[in-house]
Amino acid sequence: MNAVSSSTTRPEFFRALVVRETPAGFQRAVEQRTLADLPSDGVLLRVRYSSLNYKDALSASGHRGVTKHYPHTPGIDAMSDDIIVTGFDLGMNTPGGWAQYVRVPTDWLVPRPPSLTPRQCAIYGTAGLTAAQCVWRIQQHGIQPGSLVVVTGATGGVGCLATAILAHLGYRVTAVTGKAHLTGWLQTIGAAEVIPRDAFLQTPNKPLLSARWDAGVDTVGGAMLPVVLRQIRHRGLVTACGNVGGAEFTSSVYPFILRGVTLAGIDTAQCPMEQRRMLWTKLAGDWRPPVLDMLARECTLDELNREIDRMLRGEQFGRVIVRLDA
Repeated sequence: MNAVSSSTTRPEFFRALVVRETPAGFQRAVEQRTLADLPSDGVLLRVRYSSLNYKDALSASGHRGVTKHYPHTPGIDAMSDDIIVTGFDLGMNTPGGWAQYVRVPTDWLVPRPPSLTPRQCAIYGTAGLTAAQCVWRIQQHGIQPGSLVVVTGATGGVGCLATAILAHLGYRVTAVTGKAHLTGWLQTIGAAEVIPRDAFLQTPNKPLLSARWDAGVDTVGGAMLPVVLRQIRHRGLVTACGNVGGAEFTSSVYPFILRGVTLAGIDTAQCPMEQRRMLWTKLAGDWRPPVLDMLARECTLDELNREIDRMLRGEQFGRVIVRLDA
């Protein structure tokens, strides 16, 4: 375990991105922090990599639904040399992974699988654990490789990982995206078909549409989810794991009572530890897509502000991981 023991020389200061509330609004800056700024209880970890998630971008913008009190350091992922920490309260109301050190409860720790580097664990991060839960639910529902699966928000973190993992496991993936210029990239990571978001949403206003897919992974929510539900085949499954398109959606009951479609919610922050360990083992093993390393690019803490703004403008694709040693 990469805990910092009492016999180890501890830093007087470390670097972290801190969000502060000011009269002019919420401001972000890299600051020098001390270990006294961290929670008093828990295991101290030296963070090597973190990542940028939509929830982090909201926290970094002063979203009270994510983070209640400021100043605050976001980052819902933290990877040390030997330990993975994702979700729980990390980066929400507990100082998060956008810092060179975190202190977290012991029961948040997952040992790093030896076949994954800390960088690769960060490429997965919360997004990978979310995608893995979606894939797991699809498999548990009895939907076999070779089946047709639609993935919405396919260029986002969860979407691209779900696309890559499903394709690697033998599913035929239809990727839905608002970034048509990334069609070639989506095909490279495994999409068999790419549909522009606007075309996907322009469907007849009917309670049911022609059944096209055996399962769906919806990372968007809002108007996207009911369109997916109306096109799932009999006894199919849709996993819902995002709300960037809106927290509300409207659907008739017909997909459920005429086709027996199951809508499965995915809650990653509080995923049980036994399931976390099982899914990380799969992500490190036969679920690991050969394109994993090409799904991400790195930035430093000093470059992170720009990446947050790009995400909030909808310009990001793939995964952005944060290198804390730089």
